[in-house]
Amino acid sequence: MTKTICVYCASSSRVAAPFFEAATRLGSLIAGKGMTLVTGGGCQGLMRAVEDGAIGAGGKAIGVIPRFMIDSGWQHTGLTELRVTKDMHERKKLMAELADAVIALPGGCGTMEELLEVITWKQLGLYLNPIVILNTDGYYDMLIQQLERAVDTHFMGEIHSKIWSVASTPEEALEIIENTPRWDASIRKYAAL
Repeated sequence: MTKTICVYCASSSRVAAPFFEAATRLGSLIAGKGMTLVTGGGCQGLMRAVEDGAIGAGGKAIGVIPRFMIDSGWQHTGLTELRVTKDMHERKKLMAELADAVIALPGGCGTMEELLEVITWKQLGLYLNPIVILNTDGYYDMLIQQLERAVDTHFMGEIHSKIWSVASTPEEALEIIENTPRWDASIRKYAAL
């Protein structure tokens, strides 16, 4: 049973309203299902929206943030819990360790890097839980095409195309998570394909 969902997302506050609406709705839906939200703990952008959505719906939100970001005042001060790490690497590791599933909302290089790293971990059998790309307003169309091309051109094995799922709405993302089994750790043997 999924208890904790890690959401990767943008900290930019300059994005269009539909992205904020989807993030807030996702946070609210996570809380409504009695799940705990895990984020990067920031106080701006879609990260703030998903956190506030969860907290506003009576849910729990855990932020995982490196010390240098707290020193800069970038943390959300109203979270249920804030875990402080020494650096970005420790942050990503802890976020994944806490997560029964991952959802990637739209974001920039940091969000995409987190998403691609957890996909790589799953390919290697290091992370076995569902990964969903929430493709709000077609934001990730090109990245999804690139991942499919990596499979089509044999840079990734055919089986690896099942590592991630794509959703168009927050509701669909959670439905996918509820219906996706854990990845088989024996997949490591396919990593060289």
